[in-house]
Amino acid sequence: MLDQLWSNLDQHFNDMIDIRRYLHMHPEISFQEVETAAFIKKYYQDLGIEIRENVGGNGLVAKIIGELPGPTVALRADFDALPIQDEKDVEYKSTVPGVMHACGHDGHTATLLVLAKVLNQHKNLLNGNVVLIHQHAEEYAPGGALSMINDGCLEGVNVIFGTHLWASEPVGKIQYRSGPIMAAADRFEIIVQGKGGHGAQPHKTKDAILIGSQIVTNLQQIVSRKVDPVSSAVVSVGSFVAENAFNIIANSAKLIGTVRTFDDAIRTQIEEDIENIIKGTCLMHNAEYEFDFFRGYPAVVNHHDETEFLRKHAAQVPGVYEVEETPLQMGGEDFAYYLQHVKGTFFFTGAKPAHSKDVYPHHHPKFDIDEKGMLIAAKTLCKATIQYQLDYCESHGLNLNK
Repeated sequence: MLDQLWSNLDQHFNDMIDIRRYLHMHPEISFQEVETAAFIKKYYQDLGIEIRENVGGNGLVAKIIGELPGPTVALRADFDALPIQDEKDVEYKSTVPGVMHACGHDGHTATLLVLAKVLNQHKNLLNGNVVLIHQHAEEYAPGGALSMINDGCLEGVNVIFGTHLWASEPVGKIQYRSGPIMAAADRFEIIVQGKGGHGAQPHKTKDAILIGSQIVTNLQQIVSRKVDPVSSAVVSVGSFVAENAFNIIANSAKLIGTVRTFDDAIRTQIEEDIENIIKGTCLMHNAEYEFDFFRGYPAVVNHHDETEFLRKHAAQVPGVYEVEETPLQMGGEDFAYYLQHVKGTFFFTGAKPAHSKDVYPHHHPKFDIDEKGMLIAAKTLCKATIQYQLDYCESHGLNLNK
């Protein structure tokens, strides 16, 4: 059965490429994915697959009903893009100024659509159902996962699998990790309110740039001196804005940054530490401040049994030459919410471009993937789906299609 499904995926690989490149040329940012959602909806309608739209926003949920009773396996792909100008010199370059798929979500969507097509062609062989979750707005908190869950996308689901095409690892490598795998991703904003003035008379001012700079420096002591060295955390300031003419001392400055953690206690501690540092630094300069801490996605925590299941069976997928445990990743993912509601696992599928000169990190203006990674991802998700249903039915004494 699996050999037949894998062979069909091979036959439809060019379709997968075509879909990915079309989506790459027509990206839409988080919460604005109207045309992308319409494209996904039409694809399922043309296949005659049950599809529900506007799930928790722009999300969609399709369902393939198997011939025999069994568990319901959910598979998830995200489809939003990023506000980045595409700088690649390729025929499928983004046609939307300032917007591009710089994280592989176009590939995730193409992977899941073609896999759905193949599974639907063989639904008479399915020992249960398959729910296909097409999620909007993964890139920007509060994200789309939680609203889709609240709108019922996980109803009746026994297990969920998800993957991320990983451009830092070569095609043929699958990376897994039991327990925490990706960090909680939080954002903070600081406004330092000083007292502006003439650049030649600093003694009459409260220099917001100086104060902000001291805050940035002091924040670096949180991880090095407040967090247990055997734990992991990141505090980074990504934006510092205090624009003025050359001869003006800034009246105010705005700082924006991120905190990444795996432990909720450390997460709370760092939030408190940041404000204490801001308060103390501003007090020293008799300045005022505003501080907001926005909790984003929680840490992605994989379930042990489902991760071991994936590790074991991924090694049997054609094209996979290595299955390894990944180090903890400080990137965030709202797949975390699904795992808080049902058992499952999230893993990485290598998609590193074959030529080293073409390798750019995720969220880079020249980001791209080796599209053969999509085929590996589809086959791995296919294996996980079919094998989970077989194992479930055997353990529950249900009739099997093998």
